[in-house]
Amino acid sequence: MVSRSDDPSSLSRRQLLRAAGLGGLGFALTGPFLAACQVGSGGVGGGGASAGTLKIGFVSPRTGPAAGFGEPDAYVLGLARKAFAGGLMAGGKKYDVTVVDKDGQSDPARGAQVANDLINGEAVDLMLTTSTPETVNPVSDACEAAGVPCISTVVPWEAWYFGRGAKPDSTTPAFKYTYHFCFGVEQFHLAYTHLWPQVTTNKKVGVMWPNDSDGNAIRSALGPLLAQAGYTIDDPGAYTDGTNDYSSQIARFKTSGDEIFNTFPIPPDFATFWQQAAQQGFKPKIVQIAKTGLFPSQVESLGPLGVNLASAAYWTPTYPYTSSLTNISSKNLAEGYQSTAGKQWNQQLGPSLALFDVAAAALKAAADPKDKAAVAKAISTLDVQTPVGRLQWGKGPNANVVATPIIGGQWTASGGKYPLDFLLCENSSDSNVPIAAQLKPYA
Repeated sequence: MVSRSDDPSSLSRRQLLRAAGLGGLGFALTGPFLAACQVGSGGVGGGGASAGTLKIGFVSPRTGPAAGFGEPDAYVLGLARKAFAGGLMAGGKKYDVTVVDKDGQSDPARGAQVANDLINGEAVDLMLTTSTPETVNPVSDACEAAGVPCISTVVPWEAWYFGRGAKPDSTTPAFKYTYHFCFGVEQFHLAYTHLWPQVTTNKKVGVMWPNDSDGNAIRSALGPLLAQAGYTIDDPGAYTDGTNDYSSQIARFKTSGDEIFNTFPIPPDFATFWQQAAQQGFKPKIVQIAKTGLFPSQVESLGPLGVNLASAAYWTPTYPYTSSLTNISSKNLAEGYQSTAGKQWNQQLGPSLALFDVAAAALKAAADPKDKAAVAKAISTLDVQTPVGRLQWGKGPNANVVATPIIGGQWTASGGKYPLDFLLCENSSDSNVPIAAQLKPYA
């Protein structure tokens, strides 16, 4: 299999071995690294001459404000390329597989540009994209316009679906070529209304929801659901990404006596806001963050201010699910990453690998994997096992989307190898995932 990347950190097999401290000495692999290198065989590999090459494009934010989402890309791409190394059986023929990955740079214009480069310059047969509307939506739009099948994740599905012009009252699929799997407003609603009662509060919620696809979707849908659940929403209004002075919002939250704080910002904005909030004496009992605070590096960068922040997880090593492409369990996925990359596990590992599970299943399900319309149609009824759980298109919330869990938890101080642990505190959207702790007050 040919692999191509504009990311110099992309790992080859030799680099993976070297990173594990094995080099070229031919030592036997054991433990989590061995588990992370084992791959499935259903429809992958096999003998015989190749019928041609299938190209898969992959776009994520490797740099820019959302770069935290791209931290595990090199590792996941290495696993996917290893799984495809022997080729893919599809439509009764064996194909070589090339994965070409690009950095969307956390910028919509750049995301659209690299998507069109992959579509027109590389002639990809299938596109994968992940992490925030700023990357995923323009890539999805480019694919829909060009008639290239695309699978995306890690954007609240309403921000992906309605943010791209779909109508709530439509009875037909909004999109022919673009499909998505991700949590949505209902999963956030479930997580928050099961998590927040674990701490006694006055149920007043100060919110910072930005003027972007995520913020607007959350404001219109999550706000009313929380109000119905008995929470008073204190919303000072949409703010612009990149704002550097939040004094007026902080003063309002303090005057209102808000004991819960909730926000969906890009990571740099939360860091600025939370440092100003600490300086100005805003001390809520629950600090519930989303879109930022997902990864250890983001929370550790806040120092003591990061301890006991509440967040939510769309995947953790305790998810009891396995990749159908690689046969790697969630536990072994995290352990393999930690031993290879030398970093703490990152919840983006799960959905990024799941994209390749879906890609392999879609190409195998199509009668002709080179027929883009046939691949898109195959996705519309796909049923595939991934680290984030079983994905089944055609069961709603609409024809283009599978809603996946998001589970509430908290960053706590750790006495182990890493400074912080993320502990799950509720499991309302997937009872198969174990609860590890109860939410503690922030202060």
